Amino acid sequence: MFLPALIAFGLAAGYLRFGRRRVLNWGATEDEIATPMPGDDILPDARLQTTRAITIDAPRDCVWPWLAQMGPRPRGGAYTYDWIERRLGIDIESTDRVLSEFQHLEPGQTLGMNEKGQGIVVLDVEEERFLVLQWTPARSTWAFALYPAEGGGTRLVSRNRLPGSGPLFRLGMFAFMEPGSLVMERKMLLGIKERAERLARERESAVAAPSEAAR
Repeated sequence: MFLPALIAFGLAAGYLRFGRRRVLNWGATEDEIATPMPGDDILPDARLQTTRAITIDAPRDCVWPWLAQMGPRPRGGAYTYDWIERRLGIDIESTDRVLSEFQHLEPGQTLGMNEKGQGIVVLDVEEERFLVLQWTPARSTWAFALYPAEGGGTRLVSRNRLPGSGPLFRLGMFAFMEPGSLVMERKMLLGIKERAERLARERESAVAAPSEAAR
């Protein structure tokens, strides 16, 4: 019993000392981690915060459509591992198309609900700038913001803030939620990047085509 406990303690200590900050803030700069984002004030006493980010070689208007249409079917999905989402009871299918019917968001709008009564509510939104969501009934918040990237393109920054307390909450976060959320959110950010950059190329090609034809 002593050896397994010692190994577990060593792994936990190593994660807290060397790995946790990277897990919580994958891709984000120090400024992005420290800078307040829309929705931070909703849970001023949040016990856990993640800030993850990615640079996308595309303008904001090519990134925003993929955020606007996120959600369970018939919405556009989450651009991550759909089979894992379905195992969690979420009827989801990530699309590679911009769905024109799901491009307008309003505060108070619910983006799907599962059989357990869990859903995502839009708390605040400004098109092509930011989107603030809240899980119900858990109250945790999830915000996205689009900023100009140095050298061109767009920085997509995602922030999760969770309430909670007690040793079981901390154990669950360290052992499961923190690394698990990184796996899913990293895939999501990369999925949005791929789709937005492809959309930007398609728009550039469509603009260039008439010019080529006129020569």
